[in-house]
Amino acid sequence: MKIFNTLTRKKEEFVPLEEGKVRMYVCGPTVYNLIHIGNARPMIIFDTVRRYMEYKGYQVNYVSNFTDVDDKIIKKAIEEGVSADEISRRYIAECKKDMEGMNVKPATTHPQATQEIDGMIKMIQTLIDKDYAYVAEDGTVYFRVKKDKGYGKLSHKNLDDLQSGFRSLQVSGEEQKEDPLDFVLWKPKKEGEPFWTSPWCDGRPGWHIECSVMAKKYLGEEIDIHAGGEDLIFPHHENEIAQSECCNGKPFARYWMHNAFLNIDNRKMSKSLGNFRTVREISKQYDLQVLRFFMLNAHYRSPLNFSADLMEASKNALERITDAAANLKDRKNSAQLKQATAQEKELIGKSQEFVRKFEEAMDDDFNTADALAAIFELVKFSNSSVTQESSEEFASALLDTLVKLCDVLGLKAEKQDEILDKDIEELIKERQEARKAKNFARADEIRDELLAKGIILKDTREGVKWKRA
Repeated sequence: MKIFNTLTRKKEEFVPLEEGKVRMYVCGPTVYNLIHIGNARPMIIFDTVRRYMEYKGYQVNYVSNFTDVDDKIIKKAIEEGVSADEISRRYIAECKKDMEGMNVKPATTHPQATQEIDGMIKMIQTLIDKDYAYVAEDGTVYFRVKKDKGYGKLSHKNLDDLQSGFRSLQVSGEEQKEDPLDFVLWKPKKEGEPFWTSPWCDGRPGWHIECSVMAKKYLGEEIDIHAGGEDLIFPHHENEIAQSECCNGKPFARYWMHNAFLNIDNRKMSKSLGNFRTVREISKQYDLQVLRFFMLNAHYRSPLNFSADLMEASKNALERITDAAANLKDRKNSAQLKQATAQEKELIGKSQEFVRKFEEAMDDDFNTADALAAIFELVKFSNSSVTQESSEEFASALLDTLVKLCDVLGLKAEKQDEILDKDIEELIKERQEARKAKNFARADEIRDELLAKGIILKDTREGVKWKRA
């Protein structure tokens, strides 16, 4: 299995630190609002990486944090007149709902920055003791960038270039820094902000130190994979490496994975352009499985453009998979013949070629677009090979293969939430009673509820007829 490592800028064979185990850290969202589709891309991509690692037999310790103390959270709390804690708790819950909708598996651990403050204070103190950090007069703690000889190795930035870039970007409070490149590890509280007591001042941690501490606590001083969006390469991930390696005296992460940006209608997503789309908004138009398919239909390192046309194309393509699975299920359930014939056994053997192609694509830096192409070859093969005369064993073998490969990508080949006939009949009966009682609001509600589940009602002289959409 090869992974493109941002650190070395090349594909490398994946060799875990510990045989059979993977330690993986993915930077999670800052929870001050509903997540947008830009947040969704790394969630879906790295969940798929995790699923494939597990498919290959690895035991994956997958850690993804929630940044629950931040200027944006505080600003939102002040606007609403509530505590920052209330804002972060609300949006962590909403984020988890959206993740469930996208079929993103819960992480092994979802640490929250505010629950790890003691560890942050400890790491900052170690950096001070090792002379990698210093305390300014107002209690701000800064990291000495130039003391870290490896700084810039992830972003491939030259310190001299960074220095000249900072000259035109004067930051307030910079006069108390020893060097303009130094970054904050701990900062003093401001009026009305949440704070914690530290040896230096009452305040809160800098953003970068949070991930270094959470990765160390839940995965160890050295980890296999650190991942996130490419916008995090500099300064966030660069600073994480500096802090972690200077504190622990060991390489921080072996492989760095970054997904490319997502645009909307070929423009960068922003509130000012009015093209800001949340996952929740998308869920009102499409099943979030469609969004997941859309994200996986391109290589994760390629920029991705979101548009209504591409979402429609994804919806139709996903339906080809679910229709094929439904067809195989019908053939399996209605088969007269139980055991596969000699010819069918040969075809089952041939179908393993699609599994090989799928694995080959995923082994090549998680090429999900080519993996999906292998699934569509299997769909075509199934549609042309399985007939009404096919055996239960043959239909079942192809269905199992299709479901298994889709599951690796987090796609549900079989529609799980299909409402049962008896439940439909019961709701129709309740609707009729509501209409007799002139409770038309409830009757309409039931019709809408059934429609949302793909059940179309038709009132006729003979009574209510229904069909699946």
